[in-house]
Amino acid sequence: MARYRVTTGATSWPDDTGCGLLHVDMDAFFVSCELRTRPELEGKPVVVSGGGPRSVVAAASYAAREFGVRSAMPFSTAKRLCPHLICITPTPGLYGEVSQGVMGIFRELTPLVEPLSLDEAFLDVSGALKRLDSSPARLGAWIRERVAADFGIGCSVGVAKVKFVAKLASGMAKPDGMVVVPAAETLTFLHPLPVSALWGVGKRTEEHLRQQGLDTIADVAAAPLSRLRRSLGRALGEHLYALANGHDDRKVVPESPDKSIGAEVTFDVDLHDRSALGLELLRLSERVAATLRRRGLRGRTVSIKVRFADFKTITRARTTAVGVDVARDIHRTAVELLTEHAPTGAVRLIGVRVEGLDTESDGEQLLFASSEPRWRDAEVAADVARSKFGAAAVRPASLLTPRDQ
Repeated sequence: MARYRVTTGATSWPDDTGCGLLHVDMDAFFVSCELRTRPELEGKPVVVSGGGPRSVVAAASYAAREFGVRSAMPFSTAKRLCPHLICITPTPGLYGEVSQGVMGIFRELTPLVEPLSLDEAFLDVSGALKRLDSSPARLGAWIRERVAADFGIGCSVGVAKVKFVAKLASGMAKPDGMVVVPAAETLTFLHPLPVSALWGVGKRTEEHLRQQGLDTIADVAAAPLSRLRRSLGRALGEHLYALANGHDDRKVVPESPDKSIGAEVTFDVDLHDRSALGLELLRLSERVAATLRRRGLRGRTVSIKVRFADFKTITRARTTAVGVDVARDIHRTAVELLTEHAPTGAVRLIGVRVEGLDTESDGEQLLFASSEPRWRDAEVAADVARSKFGAAAVRPASLLTPRDQ
């Protein structure tokens, strides 16, 4: 695989003819963003995390990963693996701001940018090659230079004929590299890899395939399609057979619309008090409603997620008569769901989500005979105040701490 890798500063690379798809992935994104202002921590085991007993690792530096520390790992576990681990608490707004700038660099090359998260995206540069008088690998190298120069962070790039292979390639390029898979060598690149590298193969499917003697992608490619259909089901069998033979017809789809917006919190100490849970639901409803209004969206379904101390998790949802983007309405429905459907007991995590999103252009149903105050007007006014004076400028009185009061 080393012959496909392109290091920083290289002026030559494998043949990239016909390889119009790029996958760009930031290296240890959250950590890299934080270290721009803390260069003294460069090369040290660092994580971004809340640092509390219930916190999880949002991102880990490569030095921390050498100790087995990984993202989504409980911080307490990470600290046991690396006692001298350095924890940085997340900087609000920083990652979204950097992500927006990086995606802007991508869109200088092509409008066909499909973000997968804050720190990774697919790009289809096929149509831009002639206009820019360039090649896919040159554009990949240019992206890496621009991201480093403009934002002080590294990224890894995969260049290939199809999306699936481009994403695999960027993973192999890490950290701070580029892997170019020539179109004619797609199968040469893929076939030695383990079956777990196939998109859609989780732990159970991997075990199932290995039990049948299918250990590598080459084994899956050589297996009769009828056997894979019988063993895995028609859809999954055909999907894995196509990938193993280098076929992936998915196109780069720019900016798919939001399907839902939510927020959740994990408590440092389990909560029993339902009134305290109600206040947390209000806090979360405020965040969700503000995001909906900022994006010009309303949602028809409100759901809650509750995880108990024994890790049992339930979700409950209710569809409203009209679309909502007001915290008062979201909170009322969330509390009703908690009261009616969640058993009593110690709660570890609680969340609120609004689904069935649509734009505000559908209008808002007005109740002419209602004596209810116009809560939406009040919340919009609060949005304006927060944008000028900070997030803590306006809050519901019930969320004020004794010191604030």
